Amino acid sequence: MAVWLRIALLSFGGPAGQIAVMHRVLVEEKRWIGEQRFLHALNYCMLLPGPEAQQLATYIGWLLHKTKGGLVAGGLFIAPGFIAILALSYVYVLLGQTPLVEGLFFGLKAAVLAIVLQAIARIGARALKNTPMRGVAACGFIAIFLLDAPFPLIIAAAAVVGFVGGRRGLAAFQVGGGHRMGGAAGVSDALSALGEGLPAHASPSLAWSLRLSGLLLVLWLGPVIALVIVFGPEDVFSRIAIFFSKMAVVTFGGAYAVLAYVAQEAVETYAWLQPGEMLDGLGMAETTPGPLIMVTQFVGFLAAFREASGLPPLLAATLGAILTTWVTFTPCFLWIFAGAPFVERLRGNRALAGALSAITAAVVGVILNLAVWFAIHTLFAEVGALRLGFGAIEVPVLASVNWPALILALGAIVAIFRFRAPILPVLAGCAALGAAHKLLF
Repeated sequence: MAVWLRIALLSFGGPAGQIAVMHRVLVEEKRWIGEQRFLHALNYCMLLPGPEAQQLATYIGWLLHKTKGGLVAGGLFIAPGFIAILALSYVYVLLGQTPLVEGLFFGLKAAVLAIVLQAIARIGARALKNTPMRGVAACGFIAIFLLDAPFPLIIAAAAVVGFVGGRRGLAAFQVGGGHRMGGAAGVSDALSALGEGLPAHASPSLAWSLRLSGLLLVLWLGPVIALVIVFGPEDVFSRIAIFFSKMAVVTFGGAYAVLAYVAQEAVETYAWLQPGEMLDGLGMAETTPGPLIMVTQFVGFLAAFREASGLPPLLAATLGAILTTWVTFTPCFLWIFAGAPFVERLRGNRALAGALSAITAAVVGVILNLAVWFAIHTLFAEVGALRLGFGAIEVPVLASVNWPALILALGAIVAIFRFRAPILPVLAGCAALGAAHKLLF
């Protein structure tokens, strides 16, 4: 348990950094699991909706210590981030209008824009290795930016294209979407504590998988159904439960893809928060341990705080944060325990590899849309609309440029791309400069 808590507390900087921490501790230091088995588990988790780092922790915990180990590893991976973001959410709603706190979040917004651009560069370098994949990314951007297409539809279309291309053996769809562990070959499976063989509890068992999956399904959807029956579908808690349950099923492609979907729905459809507040939430998630998808907890917190349903606002907000986290992460355990015993059958499946590759490419376009959306709402005080034949798109009013925000954002971009500065110092520096700006001016 202490090892998993240590991993959780060190897991900053998004899935790439979190997976690297797990690899260093579990493979290199503890030698509990070998290199090939670690990468195979990661590739499986990449096929699933939701945060792959948390699911990887759950999978390896199950592989090492059965069901209890999976629950402990996956749960501890979430806990520190949940507590930290809940505390920051209280600060945000109670003290957010004070110059110091307002300045800190002002600086974080500028840094977050640079971090999203870095995510585009990293994922694009891995996924857009040929013309068809770049075409998929372009289509993803056009679909969501110009046509306002729903995120789930974009992912589904990309998956179909990639599945067909992979099944036909087209080389363009076999580039893969997984992370890579750099350096030497690593610890072999034979030299790890787990060994090369499959543990007895990991052998495919349909009865075990169905029992545990059924229990998790009830734990996930039972509260959702109960809320809808008791309070009705229009109650804020019902809407939180339904929306984030749907998100848990369709959000392939990592945390930034999730943010694009949540921003599209939570800001524009449900009006739970403003674009700048969405950036504030991402700043919280970037500066606290755990999955970046924990930003959804902040969204649920604000939604319930502002539509308290007769409860004291802070109590409603706390319940909203807990509910959001529950319906976001319970399905993650379901996917692992339902599929882990049968994962060996997925090895080398070209069609699934092609689907993953196309999804990852489409996600690059979706995250680019997120970066544009963030830039418009961070760097400009006023936003207009450009009418097109098929609808309208948001465009900034150039005369309303926010020069301090622009300078901070450019500084963060230079620090990350030119000097390869670590994310946390960049966030801290921008937050400090933002606070100084608000206190002085």
